[in-house]
Amino acid sequence: MGRNKTRRLVYLTMLSAMAITINILESTYLPVFPYGIRFGLANIIALITIELFGIKEMFIVNMMRVMIGNLLRGLIFGSTFWISLSGVLLSSLMLILARKLMKLPLLSTSMFSALGHSTGQVLMVMFFYQQTSMIMVLPYLLISAIPTGMLTGFTAQGALKLLKKNVKI
Repeated sequence: MGRNKTRRLVYLTMLSAMAITINILESTYLPVFPYGIRFGLANIIALITIELFGIKEMFIVNMMRVMIGNLLRGLIFGSTFWISLSGVLLSSLMLILARKLMKLPLLSTSMFSALGHSTGQVLMVMFFYQQTSMIMVLPYLLISAIPTGMLTGFTAQGALKLLKKNVKI
């Protein structure tokens, strides 16, 4: 393996480890707000990854976060896993559409990603539990996705500025 490929693999491994750690810490220690609202801090790593490496790498980091994060919490292939997976898949799709196809700024991209995550999770809950009434929660989640998406977007912008200035990638 060439030096650049090794360096790339090391960075992706570190980004995956950070995303998994942030996901576990957020779900364990930060309070869950009404209607299951969370900050989505692990999405910061997805935003950084798509900017530094690209779509495929962002998708790998997101999938590692969901798979290993749920495995470490003992939730692999339970309802929580599928709900998380659906959120991250739709979030990743929105991230790709907004950033790579529509060329939106990172902050807007982050908000679209948060909207996708909330929508994906609600759709999976509706499917998994056969509860169409869960659609009533979606407006609250979508409203909260704007400030949480802004938070993760601002944080990712700051981190990217520091990374591009101080780290050779």
